[in-house]
Amino acid sequence: MPPHFELLVPGAQRTRNPLKVTAPFDQKVLATFETGDSETVERALKTADKLFQNRTNWLPKYRRIEILEKTAQIISGRIDELAAQAAHEGGKPFSDSRVEIIRAIDGVKNCAECLRSESGTEIPMGINPASENRIAFTTLEPIGVVVAVSAFNHPFNLIVHQVGPAIASGCPVIVKPSQDTPISCYTFVSILREAGLPDEWCQALVTNDRAVSSKLVTDARVGFFSFIGSATVGWKLRSQLAPGTRCGLEHGGVAPVILEPDADLDDALPLLAKGGFYHAGQVCVSVQRIFCHQSIIEKVGHKIATLGKSMSVGDPTLPSTDIGPLIRTSEVDRIHDWVSEAIEQGATLLSGGEKIAVSCYSPTVLLNPSQQSKVSQLEVFGPLVCIYSYTDIDHAIELANDLPFAFQASVFTNNLNTALHVTKNLKASAVMVNDFTAFRVDWMPFAGLKQSGLGVGGIPYTFREMQIEKLSVIRSKNL
Repeated sequence: MPPHFELLVPGAQRTRNPLKVTAPFDQKVLATFETGDSETVERALKTADKLFQNRTNWLPKYRRIEILEKTAQIISGRIDELAAQAAHEGGKPFSDSRVEIIRAIDGVKNCAECLRSESGTEIPMGINPASENRIAFTTLEPIGVVVAVSAFNHPFNLIVHQVGPAIASGCPVIVKPSQDTPISCYTFVSILREAGLPDEWCQALVTNDRAVSSKLVTDARVGFFSFIGSATVGWKLRSQLAPGTRCGLEHGGVAPVILEPDADLDDALPLLAKGGFYHAGQVCVSVQRIFCHQSIIEKVGHKIATLGKSMSVGDPTLPSTDIGPLIRTSEVDRIHDWVSEAIEQGATLLSGGEKIAVSCYSPTVLLNPSQQSKVSQLEVFGPLVCIYSYTDIDHAIELANDLPFAFQASVFTNNLNTALHVTKNLKASAVMVNDFTAFRVDWMPFAGLKQSGLGVGGIPYTFREMQIEKLSVIRSKNL
């Protein structure tokens, strides 16, 4: 009998529409969840807002540090269990899910470290007659109730990125995970509570009603809205936010790579194959478009195709699996349609291009697809790498920039001047030199530009975004 999860909203009543969570690989039922309705949302918001309005009950900083450090300790003792759970519900292979859990431990610790290192600043006074006899400084305060809506592709660590900074900053938080992967989210919230966080400070719910979700996000009591997921959904919700609600949006990109003929291909190509096929390409900064100098394109294309063919595709819970399933079987059909369309429009298929059962897609490499095809214009979010030839690097940069999305990018070259030229001219929030586009550590800024997002992610940056900087000015004749 699969486990049943209650709403993590104190006092919430049961509803009649439970959510069934299935494994993306074999559609086995993993769990059922109580779903929230409008009354659930109202109860959660009322609870969180009451906490925030009563400043005498705010959690002191030392207590937040204790809870976060204890949370990291608990996760450290359950790494394999949590990795298996994430692999089952999200489809990321166990070995990669294990890396995700270890990374989450570091992220929780980073949240605690922010409390030790981040602070306000002194504002210069006494530098003109008007500011004489004054001292001024800023302090950080929680912004208010945080509502976090999350995605499926890193089911444990994304929740850490949204909920951890909220706890560190002193904000009550309500989190709504993806309907596909709520188990890891509920587990993390339960661990926080086990570590000593009062239940009311972090509530979690799932809903199968978009109107209910919108009610949660757009309520005037929300101080900060954190969203990871579809650009279509994120930008629409942002347009509906109550006046004064701040937000951070993290969507996808169509990550470009510039590959020069002087690059170390023995080093570069395994990285690019991993960056394109990791988690079946379901990563917002996955390698998707490689602009390769025509003098090396044949070698590059066939090598990446060979590397993809060598990867084991299938059950994500097996240690030997390199690439797991797509999150939904409909995604397999969509990706196959896009690949077929690109081939019809002139792309050369170097490898893959096939469905593997109903839930998996083969690692696919396309050579020179049309710039007008969907695989060139939109985020594929699947195990597909497109390779385009160029002779003029500035034309490659122009093509790389010619989309309404901008996130992370990369260039491979052993020429410093070339690296600097590409870094300067690519429209991206981050450019990796001799590394793949999916590189990330959680204390660095992580930001989508244009339609790819709003605000800056990364744990210290989210921690700052979830606070206000309050100015105090003291006037005294003794100053």
